[in-house]
Amino acid sequence: MEHDLLTLQGILNYSVEKFTEREAFSFLDEKPLTYGDVGKAADSLRFFLEEIGIKQGDKVAVFSSNMPNWSVSYFAIASMGAVVVPVLPDFTPEEINNILEHSETSAIFVSEGLFPKLKGICDNIPVINIENFSVFPGPGDKTVFNPEKKSTRSYSVDPEDLAAIIYTSGTTGKSKGVMLLNRNIASNVYQSKDMQLIEENDRFISLLPLSHTFENTVGMLVPFMSGAKVTYLRKPPTAPVLLPALKKVRPTIMVSVPLIIEKIYYSKIKPSLTGNKFMATLYKFPPARKVLHKIAGKKLYETFGGELKFFGIGGAKLNRDVERFLLEGGFPYAIGYGLTETSPVLAGMVPKNKYKLQSTGTAVIDVTLKISNPDPASGEGEVWAKGPNIMKGYYKEPGLTAEVITEDGWFRTGDLGVFDKNNFLSIRGRSKNVILGASGENIYPEEIESVINNFKHVAESLVIHQKGKLVALVHINMEELEAMYKDMIDIKEDMTRKIEEILAELHQQVNLKINKFSRLHKVVLQPSPFQKTATLKIKRYLYY
Repeated sequence: MEHDLLTLQGILNYSVEKFTEREAFSFLDEKPLTYGDVGKAADSLRFFLEEIGIKQGDKVAVFSSNMPNWSVSYFAIASMGAVVVPVLPDFTPEEINNILEHSETSAIFVSEGLFPKLKGICDNIPVINIENFSVFPGPGDKTVFNPEKKSTRSYSVDPEDLAAIIYTSGTTGKSKGVMLLNRNIASNVYQSKDMQLIEENDRFISLLPLSHTFENTVGMLVPFMSGAKVTYLRKPPTAPVLLPALKKVRPTIMVSVPLIIEKIYYSKIKPSLTGNKFMATLYKFPPARKVLHKIAGKKLYETFGGELKFFGIGGAKLNRDVERFLLEGGFPYAIGYGLTETSPVLAGMVPKNKYKLQSTGTAVIDVTLKISNPDPASGEGEVWAKGPNIMKGYYKEPGLTAEVITEDGWFRTGDLGVFDKNNFLSIRGRSKNVILGASGENIYPEEIESVINNFKHVAESLVIHQKGKLVALVHINMEELEAMYKDMIDIKEDMTRKIEEILAELHQQVNLKINKFSRLHKVVLQPSPFQKTATLKIKRYLYY
């Protein structure tokens, strides 16, 4: 791999020169930016940043919804050797303030819809409207962006230079600033491209926040390095927004998190397959189930535009029943495994390879994975990784860094996994989530939750340990339930009774399906949806 292409600056220069006239980024149904446009805009923006005092090595935050200018801002910052600090749109003002102070951010790009969150916390740094690159009232507001100006300074960016500090909204509480070098991110772009061939005619549609590493690397940098086009949506990707967009864009590549495809399966597909007694009985027979899955899978493929060749799923474990449907339905899904600390992709299972249900596939090129201190009986243990995409460490946290990166360079993922004879990795759960049973057994709450979530009317669940007992918090899909019983005279009283019946039946049925030491002591209604991270994983620590 060429030295220059191990930096974000090098990737920008390479792609702008090679794909100048091709379309790079656009909003749906709006005029796209070509690769040449991205190069010119990034150059003008570099000049603008110089004018407001940004220097090589300075930290510049991006706090914005997805849009073409998000990518332009990212490349402008990175190509002058400054450090991008992506901030997730769902962070609270307190979290944003902590990040800006901790990272010593010198300026921040913000989209208009998120600007109110910055009230009172960005008084000392320039706040730039990412939609037109004007400066909101405050420091630097006399500086005017001029698209005709361009930087005359030459910046030498090295692969070992810091490219980004990413603050995770993890499921374990306090956010940490993950330091990714240019080499880390660029290497993972190549590693991801090695898994799946991306061509100039490929079309991406962006669903996840660009401030999350998964979307940033796989959904923005990979297509940009390949001459492909990415389309952004101005509204959140709810069904009424996404379905028409899929018909127009006809994406060939998409990346997603499990919850999106799981919602589609449980709300649309499964009810159509088991909607009456005859269908439900038929569905229990594997040959019939496979035929039904094939028919439904073809319909789902057409719903997604009919030209998908890669539907990447990452960020959390995919439900087993949903994956079985995708596999038997012939849907071109792929499973990715990784963490923010690994830029993010460590392993993958893609359509061109053999599938193994509930596996994350094999390690990507140039990454070595191993199980540390595997259990002699099961082979399970913590997954450790080594490769060019492993972070430098946590910003200003040498102690935390030493806890996760060994002296000889292994990164401790905190995930428990096991390899099969073909080196396919299967993740059992987070080591911090494992519950120790009364007789010393390892209980994986994620596996119990997967069983619970397969039941009718269950939207999501969380298994916790209370006073030595396992308790399941279950959030019911109330809209679905109310639609079924809308003709009842006293719906409120009847719904309360119905929910009690559902939870009681759920308790009984789940305990029949899981091993003895994992059985639930009780099942409790979770009245509101669980709070989630950017990849839609439940923030478990809030409920312990």
